[in-house]
Amino acid sequence: MINMVEENFDELEETPVETFDVKYACLRCATEVSNTELSRLPEIKCICGFRVFTKSRPPVVKTVKAI
Repeated sequence: MINMVEENFDELEETPVETFDVKYACLRCATEVSNTELSRLPEIKCICGFRVFTKSRPPVVKTVKAI
């Protein structure tokens, strides 16, 4: 005999997904573009026409205590 478990998908609550806005900079003209702006475009290209981007690092410097 197989026990079947019914799941109510109406009762499941969706947890909000955190989205981080990653900034990219054009390698030629250094124009900063967010990840959401790049996803809207049909192709990944800067306003100057260059297609190479680098991920901008946050200004916070992490320090790690040595053991």
